[in-house]
Amino acid sequence: MDTDGGYINKKLFEAIDPNNSYSMEEFDAEFNSVNHTASYDDLRMLIKFVNKSNNKDPEFQTTGAAGFDFRANLPNEGEVIVIGPSGSGNNIAMVPTGLFFELPESIELQVRPRSGLAAKKGVTVLNSPGTVDSDYRGEVKVILINHGNVDFVINNGDRIAQGVLSAVSNGQFVNLNKVDELNDNTERGINGFGSTGVK
Repeated sequence: MDTDGGYINKKLFEAIDPNNSYSMEEFDAEFNSVNHTASYDDLRMLIKFVNKSNNKDPEFQTTGAAGFDFRANLPNEGEVIVIGPSGSGNNIAMVPTGLFFELPESIELQVRPRSGLAAKKGVTVLNSPGTVDSDYRGEVKVILINHGNVDFVINNGDRIAQGVLSAVSNGQFVNLNKVDELNDNTERGINGFGSTGVK
């Protein structure tokens, strides 16, 4: 039996897809049989990446960490990116990372702010969270905005954002079905935008 983690995850997604004939019962039979020899490492999802920067490879700092750091890739000697303060007209920058990913289908890579930069410097990811789709093969670049009152300087190797992997329902598993009306017979209905109050 092929116990490659990517294969196991592919079969799991097939099992939970209502449009696929492969069932959860078949998945359980295939991967819980007495002949199954997969270890915990076999079940870990394999995420392929290329690092064209001179920075260290991305990694989870602890076993409980939800994300890994993105670092600025500014390879030229003395090169920096300066993001001006709020209202300056140059308070947004697209920062290269030198990282390229090959993601499994139905997995997205979210680009999220680093809490320390947001709290201490007022610098955050503008399109938070940014999405890297599974079929994108280009370089991951981080769009940062400076809400602070002073210039924010980025040097090569600075940790500028974090990446979080998340399962998504994409076009492989979802059909968008246009209808004339929706069932609004719910407790909430169309109420939103603070309709439940503050406390």
